[in-house]
Amino acid sequence: MTAKDTRKTLLHLAQQRRAALVPGAFNALSARVIEELGFAAIYITGAGVTNMSMGLPDQGFMGLAEICEHTQRIRDAVQLPLIVDADTGFGNAVNVYHSVRRLERAGADCVQLEDQTSPKRCGHFSGKDVVSTAEMVGKIRAAVDARADSGLLVMARTDAAAVHGFDAAVERAARYAEAGADILFVEALTESEQVRALPGLLPRPLLMNLVLGGRTPVLAQPELAAAGYGLVLYANAALQAAVAGMTRALAQLKATGALSEDPALVAPFAERQRLVNKLAWDALERRYAD
Repeated sequence: MTAKDTRKTLLHLAQQRRAALVPGAFNALSARVIEELGFAAIYITGAGVTNMSMGLPDQGFMGLAEICEHTQRIRDAVQLPLIVDADTGFGNAVNVYHSVRRLERAGADCVQLEDQTSPKRCGHFSGKDVVSTAEMVGKIRAAVDARADSGLLVMARTDAAAVHGFDAAVERAARYAEAGADILFVEALTESEQVRALPGLLPRPLLMNLVLGGRTPVLAQPELAAAGYGLVLYANAALQAAVAGMTRALAQLKATGALSEDPALVAPFAERQRLVNKLAWDALERRYAD
């Protein structure tokens, strides 16, 4: 698929408002697993990149270079639409302009920007603050102007619900839509009634982020579809599952001095090679051999 195809596919998914499930990927192999399981899109998670690549919390440690590098690697590995977490855009509106240009070239189909102050933090942490609405509107306008392809989507996230309340977050999201955002994301709602009501209050397709252990009530996909959400994000479900799996396997190794080949505990050797397309690379090696 070309970039235009993946961007059109993603926009269509969001506009259908059927709560399409979008898992988060923290590297190329996790993205390939997501694709193989039949999901329609992938979210490149800033928290996941920060946690898994740096061993740090999601508190603004990731930079533009890191997320561009991961985007390029994941783009090479999969053909699905990619939503890329660009945090606050890594600076002011001019920095946002530069970030969007870089991420578009890296293979993003949608760039997500948020209205937190810098350094940002996970949307489900305490101690967040947000920039002024006017500053964020300027960032969105810069993101829209920076696109080489008008089909590149811009997602605007607001964290204002935790700082100024639900109504203020809705008002901000509406302003971000007016500034050109294609998809809206109101982070860390804490009441089921707010989650159900939100899509009826805003003019663009919405993404709902469900964080296991986070502040937002986890509603089932059919309920979110009935409410009118376009996309439902499980940004770090794969990360949390990977950590749990690594812990179980290595705990057995430490306790017993050996590790069984139980496929419920570790992926078989052959499956690992299949996921990284070893047979295709072997065929290329034979093709170019003397």
